[in-house]
Amino acid sequence: MDTEESLLFKISTPEDLRKLDPADLVKVSAELRQFIIDVVSSNPGHFGASLGVVELTVALHYVFNTPYDKIIWDVGHQAYGHKILTGRRENFNTNRKYKGLSGFPKMAESEYDAFGTGHSSTSISAALGMAVAANRKGEKRHIVAVIGDGAMTAGQAFEGLNNAGIGKSDILVILNDNNIAIDPNVGALKEYLLDITTSNAYNRFKNKIWNMLGIFGRYGPKTRTLAAQIESGLKSTLLDRSNLFEGMNFRYFGPIDGHDVMHLTHVLEDLKKIPGPKLLHCLTVKGKGFKQAEEHQTTFHAPGKFDKETGEIIITSNGDTPPSYQEVFGKTILELARKNEKITGITPAMPTGCSLCIMMKEIPERTFDVGIAEQHAVTFAAGLATQGMIPYCNIYSSFIQRAYDQVIHDVALQNLHVVFCIDRAGLVGPDGATHHGFFDLAFMRTIPNIIVSAPMDAVELRNLMYTAQLDKNNTPFSIRYPRGCSKTPDWRRPFLEIEIGKARLISEGNDIAILSIGHPGNDVAAVAKKLALESVTVTHWDMRFVTPLDKEALHSVFKKFRRIITVEDGILKGGFGSAVIEFMCDNGYSAEVRRLGIPDYFVEQGTQEELIRECGFNADGIEKVVREMIGATAQRRKGISVQLRGKIKSINK
Repeated sequence: MDTEESLLFKISTPEDLRKLDPADLVKVSAELRQFIIDVVSSNPGHFGASLGVVELTVALHYVFNTPYDKIIWDVGHQAYGHKILTGRRENFNTNRKYKGLSGFPKMAESEYDAFGTGHSSTSISAALGMAVAANRKGEKRHIVAVIGDGAMTAGQAFEGLNNAGIGKSDILVILNDNNIAIDPNVGALKEYLLDITTSNAYNRFKNKIWNMLGIFGRYGPKTRTLAAQIESGLKSTLLDRSNLFEGMNFRYFGPIDGHDVMHLTHVLEDLKKIPGPKLLHCLTVKGKGFKQAEEHQTTFHAPGKFDKETGEIIITSNGDTPPSYQEVFGKTILELARKNEKITGITPAMPTGCSLCIMMKEIPERTFDVGIAEQHAVTFAAGLATQGMIPYCNIYSSFIQRAYDQVIHDVALQNLHVVFCIDRAGLVGPDGATHHGFFDLAFMRTIPNIIVSAPMDAVELRNLMYTAQLDKNNTPFSIRYPRGCSKTPDWRRPFLEIEIGKARLISEGNDIAILSIGHPGNDVAAVAKKLALESVTVTHWDMRFVTPLDKEALHSVFKKFRRIITVEDGILKGGFGSAVIEFMCDNGYSAEVRRLGIPDYFVEQGTQEELIRECGFNADGIEKVVREMIGATAQRRKGISVQLRGKIKSINK
């Protein structure tokens, strides 16, 4: 891109954008799209969603007086263009990197980020809160929520619409309708929106209305407002069903082309003049302007590095890389489902990400993508379990937080046989604070009736999944595992039942004991082997279960050792290490226990390796603590020895 001739490189803030002629917006949009392609192709991030809202982003910042007017980008992975136009173009190459820009809107990062959004469907509720506050303070500011149609499937979006529709708050909801979240959208809402966008009668009428707006607009805003209201009132007749949004007291406008930046600015200018809750339905294409992203929308949601000329994804790993935990889950649930007809698979809008798509292709009648609806996913699973089915409910760790009440009330309280496969547990990497999954160990272990487990490797994941579906284990069962690769290429072994609450002894020594849960046990094992070369021996237990704990193993540890380390990839407050200390106190033991895990703050973005190192439970961090504890003990022993020798000399005298 020629920066000398570029309009984009002359825009440092939206105020600069608003100085341009309207005719320049087409060029700005083209340059913004190319800039996103240039940067994201070499610095991986969310791609297709931001390309799809380029024109909408330009139009919004051109029409509205941001940051005084507020724009809330739902989910947030569609906000790259917004970040580039709001003073972050020069350091956008640090997006999602350690100590760099967040990949999502973040209030602490910029005054233009009106609300932090990493999870879906929060924008309407937040926008309503801002609009009510503005009214209370007598402020004449516009509040806009940009929500994707995938995010509209979540319950909170409807709760927000329902509440906003009964008031007079001046909010504009923009429905960015591209018919896809990460995977293609599902459910009745998708079909409803499709009806609107494909109704020939309605669209013919809509075109006439907008033509009329252009002809008569010079007679004043009242003419356009009246025409839009006439259009709105006739929609239900033309579509042979009532308009969902009009039924919730939102004035509905559209659908319009979300890639026509000139038309978007005209429409947004008109909507600024209409008071009360409004919804503008924009039709966009995810990945717009990059052929491969348009044709392969799921792949190019977050494709990693790719060739910006050919669209070829750059593969950096070799064929010897062990499988990801996600692949192990996907292939194992299919294998189990072939043998056990009770097994069903459920995911809230993540069939590709969690690999449930593998089972979905072969046994579609027993797999369910319920849309972005975690609460529904859990209670739906509970309903299946009441009828003797064994649902495997796969939810990302950061997303199951949204269904905590359902886990307690609908599953655990009724002691139903639901298997929770908690994906992306621990530190997930560049997605950052909104997506890290480090609370589930702490909050799941507090709930009665639930077995809480975490495999150290792919074989253990496979065997835990097998164990969870056995009839004798007909209780809620949680299995959590991280994003990324396991350490065992030869994972596809015959199934073995794992005794509930039984830990696994990895190594036995005399100097120190290390208790690990989940994937970090691999680093513990590596450290133990390294220290053994120096004649420092470690007893290492892979605990496998947080609930129930292996009390026999813990008794043996506390009877033998006075120096104990716990390692987990979860929050330290209330987590696995806390459970071990509780056991120590409850049983009258006394020992020096050092807990390694995620400290008491929200960890930001970076690679998984960078973040684990920051938190201090990588191999180097574990080894450092072992040496500190052994060294301190040696020093104490030396001091005691000197004191004893002194006393002996005194007695001899």
